[in-house]
Amino acid sequence: MKRLANVLYITTPETYLSLEGENIVIKKDESTSTHIPLHNLENIVCFNWQGVSPALMGACAERQIGLCFLTPYGRFLARVSGKVQGNVLLRKKQYFLSEDREQALQIAKSFLIGKIYNGRKVLERALRDHRMLVDVSALSKASAFLKQTLSAIDQCKTVSELMAFEGSAAKIYFGVFDHLILHQKEDFHFEERSKRPPLDNMNALLSFLYTLLVNEAISALEGVGLDPYVGFLHTDRPGRPSLALDLMEELRPVFADRLALSLVNRKQISGQGFTQKESGGILMDDETRKTVISAWQERKREEIEHPFLKEKIPFGLIPHVQALLLARHLRGDLDAYPPFFWR
Repeated sequence: MKRLANVLYITTPETYLSLEGENIVIKKDESTSTHIPLHNLENIVCFNWQGVSPALMGACAERQIGLCFLTPYGRFLARVSGKVQGNVLLRKKQYFLSEDREQALQIAKSFLIGKIYNGRKVLERALRDHRMLVDVSALSKASAFLKQTLSAIDQCKTVSELMAFEGSAAKIYFGVFDHLILHQKEDFHFEERSKRPPLDNMNALLSFLYTLLVNEAISALEGVGLDPYVGFLHTDRPGRPSLALDLMEELRPVFADRLALSLVNRKQISGQGFTQKESGGILMDDETRKTVISAWQERKREEIEHPFLKEKIPFGLIPHVQALLLARHLRGDLDAYPPFFWR
């Protein structure tokens, strides 16, 4: 089983990263620097403007350490990767199956079933744990709709039909999402999902967590030798990591949505950590971003029993395990791709 390695997040915009031997040197100014060994890192995610030295980029590529650049506000800029891993025959099979309508449809169904199942599980968990604090009727109706949608997915004949069901399920799910916010309602009131830009604090938090998750999905897929840009549910588009978006669909409710709700309901973050730009978009400040990343890393270290493997693994390895199961299916070792079902 793959080891859960560390992810280094650089959140201070004025820092610069360079290489010194087998160590990363993080410089904030001429007199302040930190040294971190390369050998125990899996990814480096930079929110800084200053950048990274070419020598460090080369070292990361050589050691298969993912290097991702985001703006200080969490918008994706670029990603540096090393040599493509895995068997070329696996990637050829991926490309072939992505063009096979029937086989691609079956894989796409699995991703969507995982997403809707886990979204429904989030609602059901709220009904179980906070029945006296939530709108039981609204959540129950939404849960029932998602259950019916799960039954209908198997009858879909095209990916377009699947995406229509995905859209209606997402509308119902996010339509009751505000009921899951139990504290700080004034600062984190949620009406609907807004993305570019996020128009309220909760949407800004969700978008940031989704950015972290898609980066994890890309790394997981690359790690098993798959091409993260050739998907089955999401159509291929230049520059879009379609397969990573496919994979993250089933993981969104568990990885991102639940963590966002936990951070707000436990008052680990507050509305004071967000500001509105003139354009209407919402920005997260440095301290809030650090708190969110810390909680994200802590969640990844928690152990969970994988429903398919029937063994305990760190939460952070779930994207890797799902990528591995997908690769096994594409190779013909598994009859179908088993989505991750949160228990």
